[in-house]
Amino acid sequence: MTVRVGVLGATGAVGQRFIQLLDGHPEFKLAAVTASESSAGRTYRDAAKWRIDAPIPEAAAELTVRSTDPESVPDDVDLLFSSLPSGVAAEVEPAFAEAGYVLSSNSSNERMADDVPLVIPEINPGHLDLLEVQRDERCWDGAVLKNPNCSTITMVPTLAALAPSGLERVHVSTLQAVSGAGYSGVSSMEILDNVLPHIGGEEDKMETESRKLLGSFDGATLSHHDVSVSASCNRVPTIDGHIENVWAETDEAVSPTDVEDAFRGVESLDLPSSPEPLIHVFEDPERPQPRLDRHVGDGMAIAAGGVQETDSGVQYNCLAHNTIRGAAGAAVLNGELLASEGWL
Repeated sequence: MTVRVGVLGATGAVGQRFIQLLDGHPEFKLAAVTASESSAGRTYRDAAKWRIDAPIPEAAAELTVRSTDPESVPDDVDLLFSSLPSGVAAEVEPAFAEAGYVLSSNSSNERMADDVPLVIPEINPGHLDLLEVQRDERCWDGAVLKNPNCSTITMVPTLAALAPSGLERVHVSTLQAVSGAGYSGVSSMEILDNVLPHIGGEEDKMETESRKLLGSFDGATLSHHDVSVSASCNRVPTIDGHIENVWAETDEAVSPTDVEDAFRGVESLDLPSSPEPLIHVFEDPERPQPRLDRHVGDGMAIAAGGVQETDSGVQYNCLAHNTIRGAAGAAVLNGELLASEGWL
C-alpha cells in the first residue's frame, strides 16, 4: 500500500530535509507541499532556496506549492509531516486534525500536552495509543503525533537502556550544531571562534521531554518518569550533529561494560527508517565525533562512546544528526509507525 503524504512548511531547512528523506521512500509518495502565502502558486523548485547537500528530487521540484490550510491540501493525502514554526503550528495543526488529517509533527508546540503522544518508536511505541484519548477529548477525526527535540532524542535512547538499572539522576551538557538554529538562526560573527553557552528553551525541553518519553501509559493516563534531569545546552561551530556529555546515576551499580552492553541491546524496529543497530557503540574513547559519525545509520542511529565510571554512576558521550534523527527523520519514522499500527 502506498501512503500519500504532504509536507507542511516544505521550503524551510527541516522541510527540505523531509523532501530529501521522502525521495524514493518505499511506502510514502509525496503528493503535496505547503509554505507561506508568498510561496504559494510557485513550483517547489522556484520557491525553495535548496540548501541540502544533494540534488533537489525531481518529483518534488515540479510540485506546485500550496498555502498551509486544510482547504488547500487534497483530501486523498493520508499523512502530513509538519515542520512549521511552533507559533504557526499551534494554530494550523489543530485545524488540519479537526479536518480529519493525521499529522506527524516536528514542531515543538504541544509536545508536553497530556493528550499528545511524544514518541521515539524504538523507545515508547505504546504511547501512540494516547491518540485515542486525544481524539475523544478534542472531538476530531484526525490526530497529532510529535517527535521530541533534537537534543532530547540524542540522549533518551541511551537513558532508556539504563532505565532497568533504576535511573535516578541525569546531568547533560550539549554541544549543538548551528543547523539546529535554522539556516539564518546564528550569524557567522556570533559563532566563529566562539561557543554560545545558552540556547533559549533548550534546557527545559531536555529536562521535561525526557521524563515524558521514559514514562508509562496505562491506556488512559501518561505518567512521567521520576528521573531528575539537569541540562546545559551550548551552541558550537559545527554544521550538523549534536554531541552530548551525559552523567547518569542509577540505583544499581553498573560498569562501563554493562552500559555498553545495555546500549547494544536496544532493539530496532521493522520499519524502513529504523537503523540497525539503533545505538552504535564506539570502543575508541575519541569517538563519536560530529564530522566523522553524524551519518552513522544513514543519520538515523545514535552514536555513543567514552563510557567511564564516576563516583556516583557513569559518564558517556552520545551523538545524533540533528536534522535527520533529531528532526525530519524522526517524524518520518513516526509516520511509518502510524502506518504500521493502522492509524492512517
